[in-house]
Amino acid sequence: MGRPGIHRRLKHSGVLICLLTIFLVSAIPSLQAQKKYITRTGEIHFEASVPSFEEVDARTKSASAVLEASTGEFAALVLIKSFRFKVALMEEHFNENYVMSDDYPKASFRGRIEEFNAASLGDRPEKYHISGELTVRGTTKEMNIPATLRKTGDKIILNSTFTTTPGDFGIKIPGIVRNKIAREVVVDVHFELH
Repeated sequence: MGRPGIHRRLKHSGVLICLLTIFLVSAIPSLQAQKKYITRTGEIHFEASVPSFEEVDARTKSASAVLEASTGEFAALVLIKSFRFKVALMEEHFNENYVMSDDYPKASFRGRIEEFNAASLGDRPEKYHISGELTVRGTTKEMNIPATLRKTGDKIILNSTFTTTPGDFGIKIPGIVRNKIAREVVVDVHFELH
């Protein structure tokens, strides 16, 4: 008599294990779809050089970024003082006179990668556009930035090159150096998101 109860409990346990397995297997794709790819070592380089004058060139390797794989939402943040110039005096002028990094310590971008599909990414770079808002020195500008994305192993690599102007963000270039700085700033971005 004791045996039928054990069989019933074992049978009931087997059904529960089977249902639990089905639930977990079906939940895995949705969990993967919600994956966030993150970096804190993103590289941003900008150049505003004019031929025959000193190079206006700076870079940082400490930008943060996050990509929500299921929605294509993308955000990046960089501390302005993390940009390094070849000439220390130029770095000082950049922080104090142009971007006023004590008052505006961060630059940020928040947007969405248009028609993004993480599952279709492979080793070959694919072209996308990222629409969003770039904020520098307290001024926000709508941007549509071209980018390439590819997936290598467990990381997504995002590269972009775009141009902007100091005037887009209320940065005034004094007349004495206006001819030594390009009217357009070329920005290169490289993020390896894990």
